Amino acid sequence: MKMKKVIATALVGFMAMGMLAGCGGGNDTQKDNQQGGDAVAAIKVGGTGPLTGGASIYGLAVQRGAEIAIEEVNAKGGIQFEFKMEDDAHDTEKAVNAYNALKDWGMQLSLNSVTTAPGTATSDLNFEDRIFGLTPSASGTGVTEGKDNVFQMCFADPNQGSASAQYIADQKLGTKIGIIYKNDDAYSSGIYQTFQAKAADLGLNIVSTTTFTTDSQNDFTVQLQDAKNAGADLLFLPMYYDAASLILGQAATMDYAPKFFGVDGMDGILTLEGFDTALAEGVMLLTPFSADAEDDRTKAFVAKYQDLYGEIPNQFAADAYDCIYALHQACEAAGATADMTAAELNDLMIEQFTSMSFDGLTGAGATWSENGQVNKDPKGMVIQGGVYVGM
Repeated sequence: MKMKKVIATALVGFMAMGMLAGCGGGNDTQKDNQQGGDAVAAIKVGGTGPLTGGASIYGLAVQRGAEIAIEEVNAKGGIQFEFKMEDDAHDTEKAVNAYNALKDWGMQLSLNSVTTAPGTATSDLNFEDRIFGLTPSASGTGVTEGKDNVFQMCFADPNQGSASAQYIADQKLGTKIGIIYKNDDAYSSGIYQTFQAKAADLGLNIVSTTTFTTDSQNDFTVQLQDAKNAGADLLFLPMYYDAASLILGQAATMDYAPKFFGVDGMDGILTLEGFDTALAEGVMLLTPFSADAEDDRTKAFVAKYQDLYGEIPNQFAADAYDCIYALHQACEAAGATADMTAAELNDLMIEQFTSMSFDGLTGAGATWSENGQVNKDPKGMVIQGGVYVGM
């Protein structure tokens, strides 16, 4: 009799434990969803980017921004996403391998790649495989050109070049303009070409144009001396932050202090390890995202990002965040479900992105043309006291 009571008590205890475990199902469901479990069917979203190496500031920002958005949209219920990011180390061959690994994983929607050269290569695969791609930051025209199913959340390079020239002219930021660009990089040379063409239309006085390559991006003495000798009072730098940081430092040692104007690739310079942010004081750039904006969504995102990672998010994080929300909006509007094939989702996304309007952290009322390029307003930013401030 006593033994039966013991067994009955034990069974009640085990049942209670099971009920308690069931009550904690929210986190377990999220975990199962993220790991591809059966608790909640999820649409698989993949992307490649530099999570290691010299361009990792960009890749990590994209990964983190996307993960924050994934957590938020999944918490709302309804359509669920599962996200996976593969490291491509800003290398084209590695990006292709990473894309294929994501395809084997079952990727149904894609964030393409973070940077332009890898993004151009993986977008070819997006097109061939009919997997819809929305890149947060691969801005080259080759990423979307000739591909009806690859779109950009970031500004395309031609838009950045012409918009920068227009902004410099409108704000009367310089009377003599110098340009330094990287001639073996599609991102840098693409922006330069449209900047130069627009500057000519606007009558900007370009007094110095010099270049560098991957192999020579350690010493900018010649380029800076040329601009200084020509009297350039503003230097336009269409490049990534790594080269820009060296230019700022070497200009200071030469006692050369023009205004510096950059593009979105310079975003991230303030978190570059070992960089003296005082060198970037007064640097201006065009970007779609302002971390000091006062709207509730931006403040909430910045606060969450800072709490998780101890730094202010750059525009790459914000663009990735917007990518997830834009995909979610499109999936909901189209009635997409997780059991659809990538090709079925691809057709739905093309229809939605060429007809919808999207309000995000990086721009309200964003729309897309059939060539995949986004239309939204850039913001002028200036670095003051080690932070980005809206101009």
